Amino acid sequence: MAPPGQRTTSPSRCGYLPTETARLEYRVLVDVTATQHDALLARGWRRFGCEWFRPVCPACTACRSLRLPLDLFTPSRSQRRALRGNATIEVVVQAPTITGAHLHLYNAYHAAMHRQKGWPWHSTDPVTYFQSYLGGDWAFAREFLYDEAGRLVGVGLADITPTALSSVSFFHDPAWRPRAPGVFSVLQQLAYAQQHGLRYHSLGYWIAGCPSMASKAPYRPHELLAWYPPDAVEPHWVAG
Repeated sequence: MAPPGQRTTSPSRCGYLPTETARLEYRVLVDVTATQHDALLARGWRRFGCEWFRPVCPACTACRSLRLPLDLFTPSRSQRRALRGNATIEVVVQAPTITGAHLHLYNAYHAAMHRQKGWPWHSTDPVTYFQSYLGGDWAFAREFLYDEAGRLVGVGLADITPTALSSVSFFHDPAWRPRAPGVFSVLQQLAYAQQHGLRYHSLGYWIAGCPSMASKAPYRPHELLAWYPPDAVEPHWVAG
C-alpha cells in the first residue's frame, strides 16, 4: 500500500509515445521547503499545485529529466535571434497571481494547440487554474509575465530552489508564436537563474522520440537523470 498522500495511476496509453504504456507516481504535499523541493527536483519529481509526480512506466524509460548546467550554457545563434526579435517584450517576475487576462490567455493558447497540433482540449477556470498553479503556500513559486504595449502576451510559471530554477508551465498569445516565445521565455528564466547564482535550469521531461519535446534538446550542454531514485539514494545525472 502506498504511503499517505502517495498514489500510482493505472496504466494508460502514453500521450507522447502512443505505442507505450504510461504510469505516474503522485505525491500530495502541503508543507515543503525550497530545500526539500530541490531534493525532489534532483530525483525527477515535477510539481503542479500541491501535487508532485514522476513516471513509473512499466516497460519504458524514454522519459528523462533534463537540466542545464548554468555555468556552461551559451545561447546558440537562433536562440540569440529570438532575444533580438522580442526586444519589445517587457518581463516582470513576481509571486504567481490569477487574473482574467491569465485565464483568457491560457484558454486561447490551448485552443490554438488543440486546432494546430491535436492536443486534448483543456480549458481552465479560476478554480482549476488556482488548483493547478497557485495551490499551496509556496514561497519558492514565481511567474514570469511577458507584456507588450501594455498587454499580457505570455505567462511562464517556475519554481526557485537553492540550486535550480524549474520551468513549470508556459502559455502565450497564439499571435506571438512566429517570434519563438518559448525560446524567449526559457532564455529569460535562464538569465534570471544565472543572475541569482543558481546552478541548474530544469526543463522538465524530455523524450528523444517525441516531436513535441524536440525543442528542449537544442539547449546545450544539458544533463539527463540516469534513473528515478528513491529519496534516500543520491541521483545520478549524465551528460546528454
